[in-house]
Amino acid sequence: MGELLQIFTAEWAIRALLASSMVGLMCGVLGCFIVLRNMSLIGDALSHAVLPGIFFAFIFFGYSTIGFFLGSTIAGLVAGISISWIQQNVKTKNDAAIGIIFTAMFAIGVMGISWLNQSEGVHLDLKDFLFGNVLGISNEDIVLTAIVLLYTVVSVFLFYRYLFITTFQATIAETMGISPKRMHYFLMLLLSFAIVASLRTVGVILVVAMLITPAATALLLSDRLKTVIFISGLIGVLSAVLGLVFSIVFQTTPGPAMTIVATVFYFLAVIFSPNKGLLFKFLQTRVEKQRIMREDVLRQIIKNPLDKGMRLAELSERLNLSEDKVKSISQVMSKSRLLSTTNGLVFLSEEGIKKAEQLVRAHRLWETYQVRQMGLNSDQVHEAADQIEHFLSEELLDEIDSELGFPTRDPHDSPIPAKR
Repeated sequence: MGELLQIFTAEWAIRALLASSMVGLMCGVLGCFIVLRNMSLIGDALSHAVLPGIFFAFIFFGYSTIGFFLGSTIAGLVAGISISWIQQNVKTKNDAAIGIIFTAMFAIGVMGISWLNQSEGVHLDLKDFLFGNVLGISNEDIVLTAIVLLYTVVSVFLFYRYLFITTFQATIAETMGISPKRMHYFLMLLLSFAIVASLRTVGVILVVAMLITPAATALLLSDRLKTVIFISGLIGVLSAVLGLVFSIVFQTTPGPAMTIVATVFYFLAVIFSPNKGLLFKFLQTRVEKQRIMREDVLRQIIKNPLDKGMRLAELSERLNLSEDKVKSISQVMSKSRLLSTTNGLVFLSEEGIKKAEQLVRAHRLWETYQVRQMGLNSDQVHEAADQIEHFLSEELLDEIDSELGFPTRDPHDSPIPAKR
């Protein structure tokens, strides 16, 4: 740890840390709108399409950070406009148009840079632009990245309302005099700036990961756009910084390390997200399954005379569950005061009777609804009613009851319990 801290006191490491943090924040903030607008493929296309700009910039300006920025931005805009023109004027699928333009421009860039490297005294390393070289960041790169970051954050802040409404309600935006097309091109301009500013840090191939992965992670953690933007920016910064640290510790390439860290954050959110994570869904499904089994126990017991109760073995047979499982469920329900167990017999409490009658009412009302309103035969409705009875709210049952004219018997001539 001491050695690592000593490394980060070096000037090159401080520059790398600053550049990584700024790129992570910039890509995280902008990526939210890219993902929400289904522009991820366009982001990938623009990141590859900037290479011809680097080639032509080197021819006119030499090895110049500003030259690379201008050339790459122009190339990105040309690619974006070309893609949009093909999508709107040629009978070609949208994703095909993106693929055609970005592969062609990427090929031109690779061929151009390879040709330059054959010239005497020229060394323009293609790998530095494809995968980044954050450890070789210059002060000029830092200043440029800071300017682009400031411009991006200020633009999102000032035009947040326009970006929001054109992202979610493009039709309403038009009625308000806001042009979705202009906002689309403005977003592509910001995207081009962000890609160019990220060239030296993560490279054209991996910048799309920094744009998409933090945003996709944030969308798993929140549904509020402002919160999503904040979380995405934070994850972008953490991914960039931790990726840089890991690359130094394990002596690997920084750009790919940042991408892997961002991906790890994504899969952690996939598993542990409070509302959308797999673990949450698993626990929710398990709780729901336990609730349904408890309600099935109540429905089976109430079929017997209340003063006689029901044996655990009979209950186990009716529910097609092991006797130990039924015993465990009964113990949980005893603690909830829905039933009691005496000498192997299970009896419903007053609260248990009320709950069981609600389930029977739901079952028989739904059977009646299926026969009267849906035209099904009485022998077709039992299985569906068995499943849906657990999910009918009291309000919905009252509405069904009223619509059916408050029936007292179901299609099998069994009494429908009155509401208690």
